[in-house]
Amino acid sequence: MSTASVAAPPSSHASKTGPARTHGPAAPTVTDPALVRRAVKAAALGNAMEWFDFGVYSYIAVTLGKVFFPSGNPTAQLLSTFGAFAAAFLVRPLGGMVFGPLGDRVGRQKVLALTMIMMAAGTFAIGLIPSYAAIGVGAPILLLAARLVQGFSTGGEYAGASTFIAEYAPDKRRGFLGSWLEFGTLAGYIGGAGLVTLMTALLSSEDLLSWGWRIPFLIAGPMGVIGLYLRMRLEETPAFAAEVEKAESERPKVPLREMVTGQWRALLLCVALVLVFNVTDYMLLSYMPSYLTSELGYDATHGLVVVLGVMVLMMIVQPFAGALTDRVGRRPVIAAGCAGFLVLSVPALLLIRDGGLLAVAAGMGALGLLLVCFTAAMPSALPALFPTRVRYGSLSIGFNVSVSLFGGTTPLVVTALIGATGDMMMPAYYMMAAAVIGGFAVWRMAESAGRPLPGSAPSLEAGTHRENA
Repeated sequence: MSTASVAAPPSSHASKTGPARTHGPAAPTVTDPALVRRAVKAAALGNAMEWFDFGVYSYIAVTLGKVFFPSGNPTAQLLSTFGAFAAAFLVRPLGGMVFGPLGDRVGRQKVLALTMIMMAAGTFAIGLIPSYAAIGVGAPILLLAARLVQGFSTGGEYAGASTFIAEYAPDKRRGFLGSWLEFGTLAGYIGGAGLVTLMTALLSSEDLLSWGWRIPFLIAGPMGVIGLYLRMRLEETPAFAAEVEKAESERPKVPLREMVTGQWRALLLCVALVLVFNVTDYMLLSYMPSYLTSELGYDATHGLVVVLGVMVLMMIVQPFAGALTDRVGRRPVIAAGCAGFLVLSVPALLLIRDGGLLAVAAGMGALGLLLVCFTAAMPSALPALFPTRVRYGSLSIGFNVSVSLFGGTTPLVVTALIGATGDMMMPAYYMMAAAVIGGFAVWRMAESAGRPLPGSAPSLEAGTHRENA
């Protein structure tokens, strides 16, 4: 296959994204703001669809437990449901090992289109699975199969989307533009949470159990078609196009071993940063709704409304925090989040446990604002750990190994720890331990704000380039 299928011809990139070459390899790439905005939207929508599903799965976990895992013990049902949730994360590293190197071989845009198709298909399939009452043990088996398809596809989604935005963004605005990826995450969560809250309020328990739970999953079909359309209209990133051109019109071939052993220091930093990011993320946005309902006996609708309000607050703050990382750097913002979780996790959880509605909202809001330190900085900080040649592959491997071991298992592990110890403060202790690991990683990482990505030429916005010319 010719390289024209991987990247647009040089003349096309010169007119839209650069690269504006003068003399020598360090000539800057000039980005077209309109094309960058389109790339950000397409990447963020895929992330929104992924987290719409995960959010729905978490918020409706109690109902799914009754549909697919009948048992006289509500805790056993919840554990079974979160077990299927966690199983999808076990195959994410496999997806990362397939889609990551493929993205460095054939291009970011093609792989992101493929992951979009698989995510939409897996989510849509869940809405079609018969209940345990209808087909018996086949129901949880089919649920697990659909979750594994989702997990495999998402192995290439976040790393690809963050790489795509980072390689399109000008150096001085990479934090702000990257923060919109997690804006998409929050939008997906809010869409899922809002829909579940609405259904919980409007439908009877019988209707929700018999057919209502299927609605959120079936919505993934049209969402996937829209996302695929947007992604297919995009050109390849300027950084990857330049890498292909540098390889004399041949697609870069990078052994999997080079992505791991050749980048082991950056991979360790990536695993640690993703650990604190995802443990706190899944704790707040995936586990807390069930914690409020099943462990604290909170009314389901009120608990979901509180979480929904926290996510709206995070969405409002997200772009401003992303812009802040461009001004003060990624490291100070991530470090502030780690310090905050270390100091405030216990007080925040005490508010959630022992207070009324306002106290619960205050505790959840504090944790949400701390989480923004990670959601705003990570999409730009993580791709900057790796050079262009191996960026998609190495980031996919490091990100998904960490998410599988620590992030996606958070609801299951914390539920089991509470069951084993009876200590309702386990969520706070778990977040504090993650904050310590994240703090060490921040200490060891280099600052990347305002600087070119490793292995890439400087990237300037079109207006900035004209001013400097």
